[in-house]
Amino acid sequence: MKHPRNLHQASYPLAQLVHSYPALQPYVLIKPDGGSSINFANANAVKVLNAALLAHYYQVESWDVPAGYLCPPVPGRADYVHYLADLLAKDNHGVVPQGNNIKGLDIGTGANVIYPIIATRVYGWQMVGTDIDDISIKSANTTINSNSVLNGNISVRKQHSQPNIFSGVVKADEHFAFCMCNPPFHQSAAQAKAVSQRKAQNLTKNKAKRGSHLNTQERSTFNFAGQSNELWCEGGELQFIQRMITESSDYATQIDWFSSLVSKKDNLIHIYKSLRQRGISDVKTIEMAQGQKVSRFVAWRF
Repeated sequence: MKHPRNLHQASYPLAQLVHSYPALQPYVLIKPDGGSSINFANANAVKVLNAALLAHYYQVESWDVPAGYLCPPVPGRADYVHYLADLLAKDNHGVVPQGNNIKGLDIGTGANVIYPIIATRVYGWQMVGTDIDDISIKSANTTINSNSVLNGNISVRKQHSQPNIFSGVVKADEHFAFCMCNPPFHQSAAQAKAVSQRKAQNLTKNKAKRGSHLNTQERSTFNFAGQSNELWCEGGELQFIQRMITESSDYATQIDWFSSLVSKKDNLIHIYKSLRQRGISDVKTIEMAQGQKVSRFVAWRF
């Protein structure tokens, strides 16, 4: 079950999405049963669907990502924001705090800047995104500057030192209610490529079962999109989160809640150990379900 406040509860209302974002129309397919869908093997179709969702639900009229950069599923990303809001509500008499007096930090915001968009459009929070990649920052700023509903509510900063998480981007006099992060989850480029190939093979098998096959365009566009810094780092997500935990001690008075997605459940035991070693006892693990897929994030504070 998605979070109750997640706007994306049902299947995609494609007719409404096309009305809000006409560029989606060419990608809508009519299924044998008369229903409609899009070809999720087509990277362009998925990207335009995301743009339509952002236009329809969040009034973001102009959004794009460069070819080869991560194009995240909006409904799943929304859950992380809503569950973080619940965490903040526990310290606010059960009421989710809203407005730009709440400031959040998105570590590795990416070219898509999805988390800040949802956070500021749903709750009115002020958001700061960080990234090490110049193209990601340029893309994020283009989206922000092209939409009046985002301009002034979201800013993006470059992290110049790859080993650092907070140092260099959090100013000395700043305070954040929370930070969030979707860390690179692979340990190497080879591992990321293997996952991409496995996904493509599974998609091909599923289409074959339905009596159809990937066409030339689908083969060329379907891939596990994302740049190296988005998909993998030395030690994978575990080492990234452990670095985050270590560095968080230096920002204990500036960030109320630290948090990160954890894609691999087996990493939790090691993350808990790292938190205990730093003397951190206030730890929450929040599970989120999207259909058959279960994800989670870990949050901690001092």
